[in-house]
Amino acid sequence: MTNGNWVSQLFLAHLLSIALFSLKLSTGTPTCDPGDRAALLGFKAGIFEDTTGILSTWVGNDCCGAWEGIECDPNTGRVVTLQLQTKQGRPGEALYMKGTLSASLGKLQFLTVMLVTGMQQIRGTIPESFSELSHLTQLYLEDCLLEGPLPSRLGRLSSLKALSLSGNRLRGQIPQSLGFLGNLVQINLGKNSLSGEVPPTFRNLQGLQFLDLSHNILSGSIPSFIGQLLNLSFLDLSNNKFSGVVPISVCNLNQLLDFSLSHNQLTGGIPFQIDNLKSLNSLSLESNLLTGSIPESLPRLQKLWYLNLSRNGFSNPLPNSLRNGLPSLISIDLSYNNLHLDTIPDWIKAKELREVNLAGCNIRGTLPVFFKSFSLTTIDLSNNYLTGNIGPFLENMTNLQTLKLSNNQLSSNITEIMFPEGLYQIDLYSNQLHGSISDFLLKVGSSLEFLDISSNKITGSLPEFRQGLGLRWLDLSRNSVTGHIPSSISYLTTLERLDMSRNQIRGMIPEKMGQLERLQWLDVSNNGLTGSMPATFSGLARIKHASFRNNHLCGLIPQSRPFNIFPAAAYAHNKCLCGQPLPPCRKL
Repeated sequence: MTNGNWVSQLFLAHLLSIALFSLKLSTGTPTCDPGDRAALLGFKAGIFEDTTGILSTWVGNDCCGAWEGIECDPNTGRVVTLQLQTKQGRPGEALYMKGTLSASLGKLQFLTVMLVTGMQQIRGTIPESFSELSHLTQLYLEDCLLEGPLPSRLGRLSSLKALSLSGNRLRGQIPQSLGFLGNLVQINLGKNSLSGEVPPTFRNLQGLQFLDLSHNILSGSIPSFIGQLLNLSFLDLSNNKFSGVVPISVCNLNQLLDFSLSHNQLTGGIPFQIDNLKSLNSLSLESNLLTGSIPESLPRLQKLWYLNLSRNGFSNPLPNSLRNGLPSLISIDLSYNNLHLDTIPDWIKAKELREVNLAGCNIRGTLPVFFKSFSLTTIDLSNNYLTGNIGPFLENMTNLQTLKLSNNQLSSNITEIMFPEGLYQIDLYSNQLHGSISDFLLKVGSSLEFLDISSNKITGSLPEFRQGLGLRWLDLSRNSVTGHIPSSISYLTTLERLDMSRNQIRGMIPEKMGQLERLQWLDVSNNGLTGSMPATFSGLARIKHASFRNNHLCGLIPQSRPFNIFPAAAYAHNKCLCGQPLPPCRKL
């Protein structure tokens, strides 16, 4: 769920401010306890590479002085806070610690806050000794590479209020013992490989406000006792293997703000009592097996601004109450259900929405007019039966960033369409668009990163590309593009995917194409290319897929990885290509 990160950080900031406030009441300078210093140095010894620079400050005898990330009690000199977070580095700079979590940290007897987040390469298991930290109120070990089971002995940390172990590689079941930590207000175990069911002991966590178990492989039904955790404001069980129905009891959670059950195997319908969730801002149920009609009660959610019901089996009719309901809505996704809308409902066209996704909703006719189109940033009407011209539809969409109209029957001249300047993504795949590719590409804005106009009727030759374009994805395949590939294609330095297959492009592959260092996918198959493959392709170190088949190429295939280990089919049906993976070149 998109809101999960910032909500978690809000919890963290609030709890840390409480923990650190008392330390600032005294201006005295504490003296570091020798035992605590030794425990910290034990951790430092287990880290054999530190690009963050944090541990370089851990020198001298006084760990309460200039040691970054360490806070001590001003009266006793005992370490109470260990806070190690990656800082914002320069673009492309990797900041991490490589090593393990030392069991010596379990000797910090008075530690209240342990926070090790974003270190990326701290491996190994969570030490059992951490269960001895009886004063610990916050334990954050996030976005490292921690492995193994979640220690059951963490259930001894009776003072714990926040537990977050997200973004690791933890396996096994969630220990029952965690359900006896009665002071917990936050649990975040998301983005691991935890299995089994939600422990029944979690019914004891009556003070819990934040529960994130997303992106694991948890199974079984969603326990009905979840509805007894009345203080929950954030609940994310998405991206697991939960089955069964959505329990009616969750509708008791009248303080719930964010609720996601997406990407599971849930069946049945949406409980009619859903309107009891008076505080709900965000509801995500996409990619399940839910069926039936959307209940008439759902539009009564006065505070709901994000609704995603996509990729289920919901069917007609839409609730009549939607006409005047959901007054706070700014994002709606009903795509890929069993809906047969025929036309976009008037209430959607009339709302001041930012995101509209009605892909695969069996919409017919011409593109409609959105009465408040200036507010739209994303619109997806792909996989429908829309016809006519795109131009009038885009009028006044001045804030549009993502446009997806693929797999329709639109028939515009692309050179006559006035696309909004701030577009980030254009997907017009599989329509009946025509016009000159050269004139169109010369108008592309610098903010555009994804462009797919494949499977249309576009003609003309490729233009000379200009510097400053930010394209990462360019798909011109299955058109009638002619001419040659210009050397100025090397200006597309951010390009990761380039597909020009199934056109009528001729001439030689320019040497400068080998300067596209970020390229991962290249397909120029089924054209009329001649000459040899440039030796400069050896510089395309990130390439993962390439196809040159069905051209008129000749000569040595670059004998560097991965070009010499791609399947032979990638080079088939050319004039005389040779060298691995094809037979050796003949000696003259």
